[in-house]
Amino acid sequence: MSKLTDVPKRILIGRALRSDRLGETLLPKRIALPVFASDPLSSVAYAPGEVLLVLSIAGVSAYHFSPWIALAVVVLMFTVVASYRQNVHAYPSGGGDYEVATTNLGPKAGLTVASALLVDYVLTVAVSIASGIENLGSAIPFVVEHKVLCAVAVIVLLTLMNLRGVKESGKLFAIPTYVFVSGVFVMIAWGAFRGLVLGDTMRAPTAEYTIKAEHQGLAGFALIFLMLRAFSSGCAALTGVEAISNGVPAFRKPKSKNAATTLAMMGLLAVTMFCGIIVLALVTKVRMAENPAADLLHHGVGVGSGYVQNPVITQVAEAVFGKGSFLFVVLAAATALVLFLAANTAYNGFPVLGSILAQDRYLPRQLHTRGDRLAFSNGIVLLAGAAMLLVVIYGADSTRLIQLYIVGVFVSFTLSQIGMVRHWNRHLATERDAGTRRHMVRSRAINTFGAFFTGLVLVVVLVTKFTHGAWVALLGMVIFYATMTAIRKHYDRVAAEIVAPEEPGDDSVRPSRIHSVVLISRIHRPTLRALAYAKLMRSDTLEALTVNVDPAEMKVLREEWERRGIDVPLKVLDSPYREITRPVIEYVKSLRKESPRDAVSVIIPEYVVGHWYEHLLHNQSALRLKGRLLFTPGVMVTSVPYQLQSSEAARNRARRRQDWSAPGAVRRGPAGERGTGERLAGQRAAGERGAGEKSAR
Repeated sequence: MSKLTDVPKRILIGRALRSDRLGETLLPKRIALPVFASDPLSSVAYAPGEVLLVLSIAGVSAYHFSPWIALAVVVLMFTVVASYRQNVHAYPSGGGDYEVATTNLGPKAGLTVASALLVDYVLTVAVSIASGIENLGSAIPFVVEHKVLCAVAVIVLLTLMNLRGVKESGKLFAIPTYVFVSGVFVMIAWGAFRGLVLGDTMRAPTAEYTIKAEHQGLAGFALIFLMLRAFSSGCAALTGVEAISNGVPAFRKPKSKNAATTLAMMGLLAVTMFCGIIVLALVTKVRMAENPAADLLHHGVGVGSGYVQNPVITQVAEAVFGKGSFLFVVLAAATALVLFLAANTAYNGFPVLGSILAQDRYLPRQLHTRGDRLAFSNGIVLLAGAAMLLVVIYGADSTRLIQLYIVGVFVSFTLSQIGMVRHWNRHLATERDAGTRRHMVRSRAINTFGAFFTGLVLVVVLVTKFTHGAWVALLGMVIFYATMTAIRKHYDRVAAEIVAPEEPGDDSVRPSRIHSVVLISRIHRPTLRALAYAKLMRSDTLEALTVNVDPAEMKVLREEWERRGIDVPLKVLDSPYREITRPVIEYVKSLRKESPRDAVSVIIPEYVVGHWYEHLLHNQSALRLKGRLLFTPGVMVTSVPYQLQSSEAARNRARRRQDWSAPGAVRRGPAGERGTGERLAGQRAAGERGAGEKSAR
């Protein structure tokens, strides 16, 4: 069965890679840009439209505010990019905002940032896929009719591509991303040439339409609120900026320098495209409405429910290139494709952050390990599952999904920049070199302005989007925070319970009954108890067996083994593909092959837990090993249980259920006896019926 399932797995994701080939998967800047920046680059396909949609509430006259809103978005983008360039130099380990907040503001702030980022990554996938499906659906009716199914299919396809590895998926995503960026720049340049040099009049397909304002003559606070809401919608262009600071380890050396350069390139490209599209939309007189069927008027009459409102970028491309032209078709196709690929930013950010959180014991340990292709496979699958659920719940409707968007990312922006200010304050307190201090003061000023600006935007986003769906994103953050806190408490409780004592205790005393272990991962109470059992077995040969999947952890284990003077030989099996089960199985089979008449006793320590959800956090490797070893001839598998405190609660629950008596049980007698009496009575009745029928015959 292992070979049968391995074949399709290899076809889908490729051959497994050795751990020592991790360096080959690192990204150059030309590949890292589309991998980590596809989300902010692709957001220019819908962010300008979101600005115009909000302004349309006050009618066409409000469109003249759009350049000022675009300018505010540009200032914010450059501020965030400059701030994150400080982050990647100060914290190049890949923790990003989570590491900055945890180190400088404390674990609670770090966990808040992590919760916000996890929610935002899931929303990035859902929004990007839904938007891409809607763009594609305007040309292919089948996609519109089955958009949820198509969205789920695209998520599955992206998941498989990312399971093949970051570098391979990056190569696949690079071409459409660069085609899209090039197409937008050609459109901006050609539009500017036609308008400024040739003097052509370019008209969008909606230029002759008018907009019925929902609220005419807005002024004062109402107008300010409308502009702030439009600005918060335009801030969707900033989503994904933080992914580069979380993905620094994926860059080639010098990692920090390459990441900072990629950040600057991404910011410059994004703001240029965003501003260019906004200007061309005003020049070509693009008209957008939140409810186009009723609010978009042609010769004073509503366009009706059959009208399909094309995105701003599509209308501008039609005005500049001409409908149906080659460049128009290329840009339209690249736009739809890059919106799908924008989700790749989350596919690279979520698994890395999940791995770091798992290492800090906030998420299950399975998220910390790399898969066959040296990608964090479990995190990729978890992200895909959450995004699919969101797409199904919201019917793949980007208009509804985008209201949940960008709340989480500005929470992480703000807390990260506050953390960086404290980082520089801490270093300035001890630094004496004048040149270094000037650099730190400049960096602190950048991060201070970034913290103020992003904090202000966060307030604006919460105020303007809360009732439109942002509360769902906040609820998701609370759920993530509570779940990760509970997992950390559980792991901490278990770690404190099983820590190996320095002095000999009950766990290291030879027991009167058999208890032993061969397979170990680290030295703790279950290990000591199992070793004592193994000695009592008095086997002809006895050795402790472990698998080397992390050289650093293995070095610590060897040193601890020698320091304690454990008189059992420790054998280490190398695992270049980070597998645990296969090396153990092959080693046991080799022992059987050398001496077929001998029996091999494999002893595995296991935690005994009392709640169903704790099984998801423990004993996963032991279950896989037992499942394979039990089918190996001549091999005996022994589990050495170590009862955690939660198992006592389960035992008490079982005892209470056993002692419980149903109402009336004392009067009727115990259920078992009652059942026996009823069966005997039934048998007697059946015998009497049989005898009566026999005599009748």
